[in-house]
Amino acid sequence: MRQFSAIVFVLLLATMPSCKFLKEKNPFGKKKKDNIELMLARQDSIRSADSVRKAQDNLLAIENAKLDSIRFAEEKATVQDANRKYNIIVGSFYTPEYARALSEDYRSKGYNPAIIQMQRSRFELVSIESYDSFNQTVTRLKEFRETLEPDAWIYILN
Repeated sequence: MRQFSAIVFVLLLATMPSCKFLKEKNPFGKKKKDNIELMLARQDSIRSADSVRKAQDNLLAIENAKLDSIRFAEEKATVQDANRKYNIIVGSFYTPEYARALSEDYRSKGYNPAIIQMQRSRFELVSIESYDSFNQTVTRLKEFRETLEPDAWIYILN
């Protein structure tokens, strides 16, 4: 009988599920509740991160719109200045990249330069200031030659 009970005991142990099996099936139900709470917490954190990301995207879009409007206003002012008759020129370039580089250099110094396409030529002129009055242009040109650019000259638009 003892042998029979030992065999039954071994067979019961062999057929009983392992600890891993019990953990996966979770017969008591405590872990599943904890898992659901954990999943809900993860979802909340994902929602929070998404809302923060959306807010950052909105702020970036607003900032880009502001920069675009500022750039548009500066370009419009530059075009209006370039349409004046007398322009003080600080550089003349065949290569457009050089004209843009000099223009940016003067912009960083606080001026509002404009790039003018020279009539009947492929040269681009960098105009630092422009005026409607010839006398005012000559006076300002003298100041530029003494302080900033000794080779500056006047270009007259027709």
